[in-house]
Amino acid sequence: MIIDFKDIEEAKIMGFKGGQGELDTRNYVDEKVKIMKSVLKSGASTGLHTHEGNCEIVYILKGSVTFHYDGNVETAKEGQVHYCPMNHNHYMENTSSEDVEYLAIVPEHH
Repeated sequence: MIIDFKDIEEAKIMGFKGGQGELDTRNYVDEKVKIMKSVLKSGASTGLHTHEGNCEIVYILKGSVTFHYDGNVETAKEGQVHYCPMNHNHYMENTSSEDVEYLAIVPEHH
């Protein structure tokens, strides 16, 4: 199966999961997985959330982004992956002057 994000309508979300600023995303979703190609705008953040019943893999395509993961702070840059296992929590914030592009995959574990 080929997923072409150009064929998926972009959603512009303000305050994703209680965060701040704009997240632009194109999502493929079925009952087993969510695959998202997204842009977190400069100065924006997602809200803190816990992965219950799933995990999340975030591959940074462009830029760098700060993750707050289980109370720790780490920065992922282009070409790196952030992983949030099931039952852990995280949020991301873009403190840079550039937009951050990333691919996120959230497989369901039940």
